[in-house]
Order: sequence, then C-alpha cells, then structure tokens
Amino acid sequence: MKPAPLLRAAAVLAAATLSTVALLPAAAGAAEPVKIGLIAPFSGSFADYGKQMEGGIKAYQKVHGDSVAGRKVTVILKDTTGPVPEVAKRLAQELVVRDKVDILAGFGLTPEALAVAPVADQARKPMVIMNAASSVITTKSSYITRVSMTLPQVSAPMAAWAVKNKLRKVVTLVADYAPGIDAETAFKTNFIGGGGQVVESIRVPLRNPEFAPFIQRIKDARPEAVFLFLPAGEQGVAFMKGFRERGLADAGIRVIATGDLTDDHVLPAMGDATLGVITSFHYSMAHDSPENKAFLKAFAETNPGAGRPNFMAVAAYDGMAAIYEAIRRNGGSTDADKMMAAFKGMKLASPRGPIYIDPATRDVVQTVYIRRVEKVGGELQNVEFDKFPEVKDSGK
Repeated sequence: MKPAPLLRAAAVLAAATLSTVALLPAAAGAAEPVKIGLIAPFSGSFADYGKQMEGGIKAYQKVHGDSVAGRKVTVILKDTTGPVPEVAKRLAQELVVRDKVDILAGFGLTPEALAVAPVADQARKPMVIMNAASSVITTKSSYITRVSMTLPQVSAPMAAWAVKNKLRKVVTLVADYAPGIDAETAFKTNFIGGGGQVVESIRVPLRNPEFAPFIQRIKDARPEAVFLFLPAGEQGVAFMKGFRERGLADAGIRVIATGDLTDDHVLPAMGDATLGVITSFHYSMAHDSPENKAFLKAFAETNPGAGRPNFMAVAAYDGMAAIYEAIRRNGGSTDADKMMAAFKGMKLASPRGPIYIDPATRDVVQTVYIRRVEKVGGELQNVEFDKFPEVKDSGK
C-alpha cells in the first residue's frame, strides 16, 4: 500500500492530467477543418453542373492549397440528382446537423437554392451560390451571397447590343422557370425600351422539352433574330440541331442568346451549327488573362479527361477564393456574421476578369462580354469582341 502522501500526489497529478485533457478540444478547435457542403446535381441530366463545380474547386486548391489561416479545408459533396428542391433541402439539413458544416455552397439550379435558403437562414450558415441565376435568391436570406451571375445581368446587355446593331424584330424563347422568366423580362424591357419589337414570347418546359413545334413557331413569325435562354447542356445542342434542320438559318434568322447556349463544355458537341451565334456572358475559356491561363492549366491538371471547363467551374473557383479570403480576413474564424461582413464589397481577380460583391445585394458585379462563336486553331470558341463593364444585377 502506498503511503498517504504519495496517494495524494498521485491524485493531484491525475487531476492535473484530466484538466489538461479537458482543455485539448478547445485548443484543437481553432485548427479544426473548415467544412464546406457542396450541394449540386452530380447525376441525372444536369450532372455536369456538379462535376464542373467540383472541378473548379479542385483547380482552386491546386493553385492555392487546401488550407487557409491554419485550417484545412474539406469539401463534402451531396448529389441532388436535380432539379429536386426537396432533396436539396434534406441534404442541407443533413450537412448542418450531422456533418456540422461551416458553409453551404454549390446550387446549380434556382429551385434547389430557394429550397435551401431557409435552412441557411435558420442555421446561420453562409450560403455561397456558384450558379443558380434567378435574381430573387439573395433576397431570401441575409446569409446568401452569389459569385456566379444572374440572368438579368447577362440578358440586358444582349438587348442593348441588339438595339445598337439595328435588330428590330425578335422572338424570345426561354426555359419556363424563374431564371428563364428573368432573362425574358430583362431582354424584353431593354429591347422594347430601345425601340425593338418582340413579336412572340415562347416558354418551354424545363425538363425534356420537344423543340420541333417551338422552332416552327419561330420560323412562322419571321423575326430577324431569336433570343434564347436555355440551361447549359443538352438542350442547347438539341435546339441548334433543330434550328439548322428546319432551315431557320437559311431563312436569315439570327441566334442571339445568353452564353448558356454555347457553354464552353458542350460547344465542341454542338459543331459548326453554332458558328456566328452571338451571346452575352461573363466568362469564356477564350478570355485572355494571366488568371484565366492559370485556371485552365490547373483545371486540366486536376480533372484529366473532363473536357473543357465552363462558367460553373469558374464560379466554383471564385467561390472558393471568396471563402478563403473571408476566413483569412477573420483570422481563421468561420463565424457566419463575420464571413458575411467580409464578403460585402470583396474584390477578386477572377479568371473572367475583375469582380466584386455588391455590399447592398450580396450579388456579384462583373463585366459582361459579347461573344461570337468562331473557329480558333480548328476549335470552336466563344470569342469576345465587345463588353459592358461593371454590370450589376438589374432584376431586383
């Protein structure tokens, strides 16, 4: 049996050890990983949306590393199979409650972003929009910021360009959901305001539209041009195929559109039918800048076999840049209110050109470029030839 003094000494040492152990989680907490929940479609007809965002994040971390302010950054991927709002909401709840994420990000489609907004608001989690483009999204919570674009932001410049270039008679065709209606409204408001005439406005289903009857309506209306907004991907390929086959190009009808139509990722599959198409958009992989060259190199290195990056990859790249910068400014803290304060007015040198976050709306302000599809070195590219600097969202 130990003498009493030795027992007392052992007890004191044990208590001291327990006290030290009790302090370890608090000390380690400062260096715990930053967890980002990336909610996007990774399967289904919009699978490329999630894959492009994931690719952009990989490219950013290739260039800038996987830690910031002494904290490792981990990304948890969640597949909505989109657009399925109820799934997006459930995944957000799981990320907040079970995975204890610090930030929600991604959101390829507006219905999913709107479904998650109340979760971000109630849980007080920053929510970084990397694509969803309906103007209304950032009004749904003070914890939402957007680094991608809005449809009014890129549609209004297209109308201004059309007026300047003497187009007077146009048909509009858009996907029948919030971003499409935003695009239609912004284009019509600015085109009619400039003296143009919209002879017909057509809305097509978001899922699996059959374009043949709509293309015939455009042909029958005999416009000088058709203004389009369709979600990036397969729908643009299908529309342009029908447009050529039904002789609208031969009839002298021009295509003007938001850049979703000639998305860099799918442009090679669309073929020469797209030559001469005019679009307005905030990013082209043909953009000539050191930042874009670095992005393209990093994307190719981290996503072998993925094909071309597009505007969603760039928005994810910039979303990570904004998240890193907000954490850095706050000394490693992911406190939601501090992060939102850091986002407001933040300026970034993006692969697309200079951008900043409007402190009043928490929406991105950026240059919108007018581009023409041309062959460069034997490859189809969206070649920029005009621009509208520092364009804000005009849809609110």
